[in-house]
Amino acid sequence: MNNKIAVVTGGTKGIGLSIVKKFLDNGFVVHTCGSSQKSVEDLISTYPNPDLFVSRVDLRKREEIEIWANRIKTGINHVSVLVNNAGRFLPGSIGEEEENTFEELMATNLGSAYHTTRAFLPGFKSILSGHIFNICSTASITAYVNGGSYCISKFGLLGFSKVLREELKPFNVKVTSILPGATFTDSWSLSGIPESRFMKPEDIAELIWAAYSLSENCVVEEILLRPILGDII
Repeated sequence: MNNKIAVVTGGTKGIGLSIVKKFLDNGFVVHTCGSSQKSVEDLISTYPNPDLFVSRVDLRKREEIEIWANRIKTGINHVSVLVNNAGRFLPGSIGEEEENTFEELMATNLGSAYHTTRAFLPGFKSILSGHIFNICSTASITAYVNGGSYCISKFGLLGFSKVLREELKPFNVKVTSILPGATFTDSWSLSGIPESRFMKPEDIAELIWAAYSLSENCVVEEILLRPILGDII
């Protein structure tokens, strides 16, 4: 039985899907999830693979995360890689964005990573090994108008990642923050901006794999990526 297992949240499309494919191509068993049954069924039908397990999970809800994580952990020794990728963008200013935007984005972009990580932390600590990737954003370090609660949530995710890095040093568990700029995913597909202006989701997956593949004596703490022409404002 393959003992290399990766868990990727929000892996049914975009950056997450590219990460899922990269780890599958390199011999991993991959568990991922989508927020809708349709996204789960679409992935299963378009990318059938006996080493891919896809579940519908509402990552805004702690209890659903715990059920999913417990199901993954049943019958296995440990998870080697966790990628907290799930996220959502809703534009708006702090004073004008719709009610509950803050709660929605904090739960999706930060709470999901916090609770998913906590579910798998005992396993990482017990084997004194593993790698956790948190998909942050350039919005984690650069505030911008109309970023509102999205920027707040992504600043929080980077802070979470930094704290986690310090806490896991004694356990030899690596923590890497990925800060991508504009990447061509569904959220940009109707923008009217040429696709050539964006990074590709595969670029993010390639860098994650490169960081994972380094020797056990080295960890990349942060990776900042932007399109060749810079940010899209």
